[in-house]
Amino acid sequence: MNSTEKTSTLRMSTLFVRTLREDPADADVDSARLLQRAGYIRKAAPGIWTWLPLGLRVLNKVEAIVREEIDGIGAQEVHFPALLPREPYEATHRWEEYGDNIFRLKDRHGADYLLAPTHEEMFTLLVKDMYTSYKDLPVSLYQIQTKYRDEFRPRAGLIRGREFIMKDAYSFTVDEDGLKQAYQDQRGAYERIFKRLGVDYVIVHAVSGPMGGSESEEFLAPLPIGEDTFALAPSGKAWNVEALTTPAVGEVDSSAIPAMRALETPDAKTIDALVERANSLHPRKDGRQWTAADTLKNLIIAVKHAEDEEHDKPWREIVAIGLPGDRQVDMKRLEAQFAPAEIEEASEEDLKSHPEFVKGYIGPMVLGPQAREAEGIKTPVRYLLDAHVGRGSQWITGADQEGMHVFNAVYGRDFEADGLVEAVEVRQGDMSPDGSGPLSFERGVEIGQVFQLGLKYSKALDLKVLDQNGKTVPVWMGCYGIGVSRVLACIAEAHHDDKGLAWPAVVAPAQVHLLATGKDQAAFGAAEQLLTQLEERGIEVIYDDRKKVSPGVKFKDAELIGVPLVVVAGRDTVNNGTIEIRDRTGEQAQAVAADKAVQVIADRLAQLD
Repeated sequence: MNSTEKTSTLRMSTLFVRTLREDPADADVDSARLLQRAGYIRKAAPGIWTWLPLGLRVLNKVEAIVREEIDGIGAQEVHFPALLPREPYEATHRWEEYGDNIFRLKDRHGADYLLAPTHEEMFTLLVKDMYTSYKDLPVSLYQIQTKYRDEFRPRAGLIRGREFIMKDAYSFTVDEDGLKQAYQDQRGAYERIFKRLGVDYVIVHAVSGPMGGSESEEFLAPLPIGEDTFALAPSGKAWNVEALTTPAVGEVDSSAIPAMRALETPDAKTIDALVERANSLHPRKDGRQWTAADTLKNLIIAVKHAEDEEHDKPWREIVAIGLPGDRQVDMKRLEAQFAPAEIEEASEEDLKSHPEFVKGYIGPMVLGPQAREAEGIKTPVRYLLDAHVGRGSQWITGADQEGMHVFNAVYGRDFEADGLVEAVEVRQGDMSPDGSGPLSFERGVEIGQVFQLGLKYSKALDLKVLDQNGKTVPVWMGCYGIGVSRVLACIAEAHHDDKGLAWPAVVAPAQVHLLATGKDQAAFGAAEQLLTQLEERGIEVIYDDRKKVSPGVKFKDAELIGVPLVVVAGRDTVNNGTIEIRDRTGEQAQAVAADKAVQVIADRLAQLD
């Protein structure tokens, strides 16, 4: 703004824009509705958007801030193609692991390609091609580029699309300490980026998912439209629900619990029916009613693994999950435990392949350790218990016979499991992983994520260097992504009112929206004179110079487009020699002498910075 270089003004009479008075029929969130109505983007296909001049101005400003901060920590920018060959993704098994989420295609010769969802493999191979010694490291590389994912149900405009713009950075270090330092550098840059952009954010512990690696954190913009639910502890720490861990459940003294016994529970294939039968047919001696919390249900799932060292093609594993009957399974949380594999409920065919399963009455005696010791069970399945099930706890659970359940089944006495797993939906009030108190929940949009990838990709693609002792060692890697186009949508989502967008000054397509109103040519002449002065100050302007457009339409367009300051040359300019200056919300309006207007505008903009 303080530059003496003249800026390029956008004139509404020639600007490639068409504002809309009605909301697009399929706009499901405010950002998608307003970005289309104000002429920033246009829909090309579900999840695919065309950027118009106003939209590109905002996008370029977001990208510029990202570049400044990432360059500031010593990262260097490169640019990869979006169309990539199959082979590198096969080496890391992600050709299969991504499933239907990537766009695959063949060229005219029948060779397989994909449209890149991320570029870990390509960054790794590039460094492998150029660097061979510890003296070359550390190095951090990044790009800002279009990515592609075949979203099943694109939604929320730019927030969940099939084509999107991402900043992805990768660090390469000779040891784990170097990785941790690079991780903290990127994490700090992200905090500065989001603060400069005016985006509220929460840092949450996350799972790595298909990316692999160990430590991972997400940056979420807390917005009601968010698809991610995150949990907050009284300590201030936050977790993605998929990353939540249940505090260890203490062992219960089961010495006084009577022996397990099988009792009739006819037509009790659901938890509700089981509780009703238990209370009517087998009431407790202490007078308390049986509840769903007293029951243990066993869910059979199918885990879909990619090919690996022991399997030359993708394979399917049947696994049993035991969980308290008063809890619902959270398939996303459960799937995170099996990543990068995918899961689904077992099919009828899966169940038929295990004749020991009695549907609606499956119990732990035919699962896991018990099944491996029993006779007649050919292919025992793994049995995992939800982490809320503590040793010594007693349950009503399936007896593996039609119309029968066992009572007083004690974990650790009557049955065992192959391990514990995070399987159930987390509830308001559940204890936080750090033990600081009960959890509360909010929704958010993921705008960035940082990963300590470790050695996964360097080992898969044989990225090694010689260390100080002349020994060949794999390179430690980190990965750091920001959804640039998604961040823009989140800014729009958080900065608008019922009239339109209200951009923060740092990303607005211009700093001033100058309106010449009325039919008197003197108003247009005064606006042109003020425009020249603003350009000389380096102030970006959208100038509504349209001659046959009413003041009402011009004001509505200015409110919709959402530039921070609205400046009006109109009737008062002609009659009183004053210029009206107000912020986008209509507040702090003031009339100033035309010859002082440019300085007042400059001062107002300085306050916005």
